[in-house]
Amino acid sequence: MRLTRPARAILAFALLLLAIGGPWLAAPWYGWGRTPGAAVAFVVPKGASLAAVAGDLEKAGLVDMPQQFRFLARLLGSDAPVQAGTYRLRKGAAWRDYLAALQAGQVERLVVTIPEGWPSILVAERLRAEPRLTGAVAVPAEGSVLPETYEFTAGEPRARVLARMQAAMTRTLDELWPTRSKASAVATRDEALTLASIVEKETGKPAERRTVAGVYTNRLRQGIKLDADPTVIYPITKGKPLGRRIRQSELRRDTGYNTYLKPGLPKGPIANPGRASIAAVLDPAPTRALYFVADGSGGHVFAETLAQHSANVQKWYAIRRQRGEM
Repeated sequence: MRLTRPARAILAFALLLLAIGGPWLAAPWYGWGRTPGAAVAFVVPKGASLAAVAGDLEKAGLVDMPQQFRFLARLLGSDAPVQAGTYRLRKGAAWRDYLAALQAGQVERLVVTIPEGWPSILVAERLRAEPRLTGAVAVPAEGSVLPETYEFTAGEPRARVLARMQAAMTRTLDELWPTRSKASAVATRDEALTLASIVEKETGKPAERRTVAGVYTNRLRQGIKLDADPTVIYPITKGKPLGRRIRQSELRRDTGYNTYLKPGLPKGPIANPGRASIAAVLDPAPTRALYFVADGSGGHVFAETLAQHSANVQKWYAIRRQRGEM
């Protein structure tokens, strides 16, 4: 390809500059004499030009001569466009590394994590507390969010991130509902979410989920009250920790969630259950157990009869007394 006369002139001038002051001119490009420092957040807006990026790099303290950066980028770098996004760039790094990262779109991975069993009020609080998100967000419907780690971009609306969380729950239900076994006691997706939320709150041990689901399945089928403490706590705190023992008056209060008053499921989920708990209630473990109580190690001991359960409860009380909790 023949170069135009202006292009030949520019190239000749560039070669002359490199011949005269090449080492000095190219030093920051290759990082010669530069000492890497702290990493800083650097944002490239959509549609930003190389000139605009060079100026922003100067404002961020990453380059001290933006015109020289632009010249070297044109001369020694590729002609690929810079990509929009938030980056973590280290002060004192080679300028060519900056350009390579910006052209390759090596953006900072921003994430927000929703733990399994969190109530929706905590989901909203976490989104509101993330300073790199924007806009307002309402407390979502209980059970509508899939607990998971989600990526987001700086400046993204909180409501949009929440919508992705809810879409993930819908996809999960679509995938898992066809796997429902004959042993399951839930007849609808809403019932599956409700029972899964109770299972999620009752055990933190993954290996126990299907067994706990099996216990509640047995109780539902036999018309026995679920007697699940988390269902009593939910209307009091909206799912947040109670911080004290449940009062007798609260056990007698009909809130629509209290499973100590009547058989069956509460009127809705009490938390956002994870995938494993949903799968557990759709395919509960085969068990004859009707009761369970904490065993002191973070898990539970299961019983088929009330007499066995009462003995297990006494053992648990003994453990708590030894710990000074009673």
